[in-house]
Amino acid sequence: MRATWNGFRSPLASHIEQYLATKRALGCKFASEDRMLRLLDRFLVVQRIARMDDITGECLEQFLASRERVNPRSYNHLLGVVRRLFDWIVSQQVIPASPLQTRPRRETARRLPFLYEPAVIKRLLAEAALLPDNPRSRMRGPTYETIFALLATLGLRIGEVSRLQCGDVDLERDVLQIRDSKFGKNRLVPFGPRLAARVRTYLELRQHRGLPGTGDAPLFSWNGRNPVNTNTIRNTFRDDLLPRLALDVPTGTSGPRVHGLRHTCVQRLVEADVPFKVIGDYVGHRREESTMVYGKVALHRLRQLAIGDAEEAL
Repeated sequence: MRATWNGFRSPLASHIEQYLATKRALGCKFASEDRMLRLLDRFLVVQRIARMDDITGECLEQFLASRERVNPRSYNHLLGVVRRLFDWIVSQQVIPASPLQTRPRRETARRLPFLYEPAVIKRLLAEAALLPDNPRSRMRGPTYETIFALLATLGLRIGEVSRLQCGDVDLERDVLQIRDSKFGKNRLVPFGPRLAARVRTYLELRQHRGLPGTGDAPLFSWNGRNPVNTNTIRNTFRDDLLPRLALDVPTGTSGPRVHGLRHTCVQRLVEADVPFKVIGDYVGHRREESTMVYGKVALHRLRQLAIGDAEEAL
């Protein structure tokens, strides 16, 4: 049997592993790229591709077609991940040229993200609080109410909320520590008294239920050991909460998603004329250009807005 490299077993195994290691050494997490390249690796194994020479352009087109990505943007993202891998392999002089010749699909104009009005966020939190427990998930209502309160008020990424540990919460200074986020960045995120009260109540409930409440214990967990998975949060939003909200989606706007809560928070900061650099630091953008897509913004309202006005949604 072929030796495995962190679970990779195809002829690309060692190259994928070295490629991911190189990118991560530069500060890239490459989590989604890792997942996509595992799909490619598994496809090659199932197709019994045994040599690099057998990985042809036709073979790679078959892989892309097997993923059934209807959305052009999603298809092009997968294509780009595979293309960049082979470009890197070529740069390492393993092969003379990339076998991948597939062109990207044409993308139509991107839809605007769905933004949540304060009244909708209040309804979302109220519905989340009513979620019943199940045999595998105790404190389901309070847990999701707190999760979505953090996402909506602070503009956190869903992975950042999932990875939070009890020791990351400082209720003396009303600050969250976000560690090892996207691009390996750390930051401190202040929050106001309303959110502090929610988090304090949630921690007291955890303590009452016998769950650990300090140190590296995950803040959101069903068993006290493993954090609530990001896909579990997304699925709960999509399947259990979104139907109850019955939202009207404006023409030209994408459907409501969890990530839209982050967009809403950033847009609120932009509308208050907070500078790009300050917003980027607050929400963990790597480059100012990532923030500039939201519009022109000014510093003096940041803390007032992020801690005061943002909490009006709660």
